[in-house]
Amino acid sequence: MSQPGPNTPRFLFATCHVGAEQALINEWARIHPGWKPAFRRPGFLTFKAPEDWRPSAFPGAIFCPVFALSIGLSYGGVEGESLEELAQKWWALAGDLPFHRVHVWQRETKPPELRPDDAPLPSQTLLAQTARETLQRTCPRLPSAGQAAFDPERPAAFGDLVLNCIVIEENHWWLGYHSVMESHSRYPGGVFPIYLPEHAVSRAWLKMEEALQWSEFPIRAGSRWAELGSAPGGASQALLDRGMYVLGIDPAEMHPAVLQHPRFTHLRRRSTQTPRRVFRNIRWLLSDMNVPPNYTLTAVESIVTHPIVNIRGVILMLKLSKWSQADRLPFWLTRIQSWGYNEYRVRQLYHNRQEICVAALQRPFRRKRQVQRRRF
Repeated sequence: MSQPGPNTPRFLFATCHVGAEQALINEWARIHPGWKPAFRRPGFLTFKAPEDWRPSAFPGAIFCPVFALSIGLSYGGVEGESLEELAQKWWALAGDLPFHRVHVWQRETKPPELRPDDAPLPSQTLLAQTARETLQRTCPRLPSAGQAAFDPERPAAFGDLVLNCIVIEENHWWLGYHSVMESHSRYPGGVFPIYLPEHAVSRAWLKMEEALQWSEFPIRAGSRWAELGSAPGGASQALLDRGMYVLGIDPAEMHPAVLQHPRFTHLRRRSTQTPRRVFRNIRWLLSDMNVPPNYTLTAVESIVTHPIVNIRGVILMLKLSKWSQADRLPFWLTRIQSWGYNEYRVRQLYHNRQEICVAALQRPFRRKRQVQRRRF
């Protein structure tokens, strides 16, 4: 561990969903005792480090908590009457920090349930666009990537050092700093550039596509999935769009566009009423049921632990009826690990609402027994 230099900040910043601030504060206090919340706005927080904290030798190498969309070293905010004044103060605050990319985005201002599905991404709002254009025009020293260093849809490379400009208000910007260590941190605000296609039958398409990009599961086209609680079919569509075979299990009706897809099969049953033999050739399982987490975990556990079922990986959307349920997360993860999944990731996705996503994988994959491969 290196000793902090004279310009090393004693604060971290984090962005999150509006409404998730206290869950993030509680999570940070549980994992990193001694840190104190400092500056706070809806969707944006900073934390002050304890006196004995030392930053790592790799600047800004901080892994993201579950309820943080993005996180990094915090160098403070600047205020100004004009864009040019803001940019000059921001670049002056950045000083001689080395960087490869500049990420600019606006903090969240509304809870996710009030955000329209076609709302611009945080990096594409009008305030974010004007801030980015001004910083790009006034940049005192371009990195090796040149003007492309400001492109919000061009992913940063792993290991890149990134300057973060978070637009707090129209006349208030914040300077953050991170190194790219996780897939979502390659994009401004930790948000993948995903847009709802016209053919999608529900916003679950967005959640599933984001979960697939974030989880980085080793999935090939032609893989066989089962989805518990599949109606009306948005998440199944995201899998079908990637060339998967999908078994949708739900007593409710599926959208005709999904039902008629040649790689989709619908079982109009509850998961508890579904014979386990239908999962024999399934290797991946998705659950996005609108039920309490314990119900979801019980339903999934009864499938993945069955002697004739060999599920390699699961993606679970766990609904939180109240934010205080987040304190149960360590127990839920322990339960999932007991099923034989030795790798897992957990995060509140940008397209999640009051829920979290758990992606768990068995590596190396070991089947309980050899079974004949066949189509369902």
